[in-house]
Amino acid sequence: MVNTQFGAGTYESGAALAPSRWLVLLLGVIAVIFGVLFFIYPIQTLTLLVTFLGFYWLFNGIVALIGLFTDRTGRGWKLLVGILGILAGILVLTYPLYSAILVPTVFALIIGVEGLIIGAVYMAQGFSGPGWGTGILGILSIIFGLVLIANPLVAAVGLVLLLAGLAIVGGITAIVVSFRLPG
Repeated sequence: MVNTQFGAGTYESGAALAPSRWLVLLLGVIAVIFGVLFFIYPIQTLTLLVTFLGFYWLFNGIVALIGLFTDRTGRGWKLLVGILGILAGILVLTYPLYSAILVPTVFALIIGVEGLIIGAVYMAQGFSGPGWGTGILGILSIIFGLVLIANPLVAAVGLVLLLAGLAIVGGITAIVVSFRLPG
């Protein structure tokens, strides 16, 4: 370790920045628990997470509006973010069950539209130069985008199951990594 003297205190580089093994272990366990809950109670768990998202949007909107008084740059954007954040937060908190279905459905639609756009770009690139691999990726991306747009509610449920699987795999990985971190 390199000790650097700053005034009366000592700073140990590396040790202060390393995550605690117990924190990584705790985050891993929480991720596994959320993953299992997503599989067992998908709508209820999603409703809980969307409610947290509603509180976040509400709080972020209030902070953005308060920021108007301390920093005058970007006033129009801060006002817009503040008002939209507060409105979105209030709507999500007022209708948490509807929001649990609407928010992932909107995400699925956005991802579907992105898939169409990216697919078109890849197809154009594939036919104009880089090769047939890029064109095939473009076709697959367009098919994926069309499936998401045609069935956004089914895609939203698939998104929930995907998040559950990722949470479990990520949580198990974090647990394993926590035992390899220095004490």
